[in-house]
Amino acid sequence: MNEYGAAYLSKKRRALEIRARMVEAIRAFFISQGFLEVQTPVRMPAPAPEANIDAVPSGEWYLQTSPELPMKRLLAAGYEKIFQLCPCFRAGERGALHLTEFTMLEWYRSGADYRALMADCDALLTFLSKELAKEVLTYKGREARLGVGIEELTVKEVFLDYCGKSPDVALKEGDFDECIAFDIEPKLGSPRPTIIKDYPASQASLSKINALDPTVSERFELYIAGLEIANGFSELTDAREQRRRFEVEIENRKNSGKITYPMPELFLHELENMPDSAGIALGVDRLAMLFAGAQTIDEIVAFTPEKL
Repeated sequence: MNEYGAAYLSKKRRALEIRARMVEAIRAFFISQGFLEVQTPVRMPAPAPEANIDAVPSGEWYLQTSPELPMKRLLAAGYEKIFQLCPCFRAGERGALHLTEFTMLEWYRSGADYRALMADCDALLTFLSKELAKEVLTYKGREARLGVGIEELTVKEVFLDYCGKSPDVALKEGDFDECIAFDIEPKLGSPRPTIIKDYPASQASLSKINALDPTVSERFELYIAGLEIANGFSELTDAREQRRRFEVEIENRKNSGKITYPMPELFLHELENMPDSAGIALGVDRLAMLFAGAQTIDEIVAFTPEKL
């Protein structure tokens, strides 16, 4: 290794040690809670067709953008509490908070809804805070104290507070995502972690519609010190409705000139057997950034694509 490469890696040692301790603690937490760690294939013939997420081709198959579909098939087969730490891949995602290859933590509970996952998030953060002896996480001058509970707000509340309009109006005006990214996200997760929940039904993705209020879905996102960390929801278990949503996403990809993926038929077939469940995806790299006090994702991975 040349001198430049050695110096580059040497500077990262402390951050990589913190990351390793954090990952070890994550495993310890889920094992202590009775979860089974699973490992599913990284290559798949049919990723979930989402309009805004592009899979990386691998021969005639694709590298996973998430282990979501195979993990849900495990739920359908009778597994009750499972988690996985794994690499995921998304084409074209590169920036201070994004890598084309990144690490995801996903966990699923059968017989539960998104409220159980919110409690898991609080318990996990409290556990990590104690194991890593760090009570306050900071990012760009914003602080979040762990172990004091998570603030819960609805999507409607944060839109009215920070954008001066309802989420439905933002959707009609076409600036829903812009409001989230520029007006809302930077203000969340301080002085303690924040959950925003109950996304509009049109933003449900793979989540279940709320039975008491069909205008919203049982979906939430977790923020810490202005950083989006996790996305969780009560799982949609209606295979026909899931197929319809996938068809809409495939059509959106086609209209945008993007590659369209095959329909994940095995997943849809087995979805009919999946019990009421809830699942969540958490960005390990971003969480490591917070515990290491890093400003960019580059600081907490051994190699970025540009250094290979």
